[in-house]
Amino acid sequence: MRDVQPWKHSTDIIKKIITMYLYGASGHAKVIIDLLEECGIKIEGLIDDNKKLSCVNGYNVIHEFHDNAPLIISIGSNRIRKILACKLQSIYGTAIHPKAIVSKRAKIQEGTVVMAGSIIQSDSAIGRHCIINTGASVDHECIIEDYVHLSPHTTLCGNVHIGEGSWIGAGSTVIQGINIGKWCVIGAGSIVSKDIPDGTLYVGNRQNILRHCYQNIIDEMNSIDNPVKTKSDITMLNSLKQGGVKA
Repeated sequence: MRDVQPWKHSTDIIKKIITMYLYGASGHAKVIIDLLEECGIKIEGLIDDNKKLSCVNGYNVIHEFHDNAPLIISIGSNRIRKILACKLQSIYGTAIHPKAIVSKRAKIQEGTVVMAGSIIQSDSAIGRHCIINTGASVDHECIIEDYVHLSPHTTLCGNVHIGEGSWIGAGSTVIQGINIGKWCVIGAGSIVSKDIPDGTLYVGNRQNILRHCYQNIIDEMNSIDNPVKTKSDITMLNSLKQGGVKA
């Protein structure tokens, strides 16, 4: 298995990426196309199993992939991104829009995309294959685990921890120090002021809906062999969990 050097600074990632493929040719891919063009990264093409697609936004769609060039999984579903990432075991790139604001002390792992207008503050750590969508705000010392999607204009206050595969709906606010478990769904516009357990649907406004309903996804995801984390990866994650000062 390829030895990934994790927790790279975003500036280090951008400098090394010259060309890229996109795996997936839907609406999410169109946004990433714009992002990569803004970064001056050459798009070699898109990969998709829909053989009716031949071109998206001027780029060819192919249906088999045998190249060693970096790619980004350009699919919005957190579940499908994990399945593909574990199946493909490819070289993955990372893309950060020039109009995003990312602290030089933030860490971002492979496969993640950071959209225009997003803010990632000091000592925050973003995992593999995440989507930090348009205008999302991640404040100091947050930990975002693999395959998370922060929808447009999500706000995470300091020291928030989001578990693997969770989806935070558009316009949601997560109060400082809150832990959200893995494979949760937080409804759009929610205000999260208490910890959320794994596999939970939470919709919080005037009336809170708290329902454990995603255990089947947790079980499925646990059955997939993740890429083995390196010693430096585990050390960094543990230090970020234990060393931060609460807001």
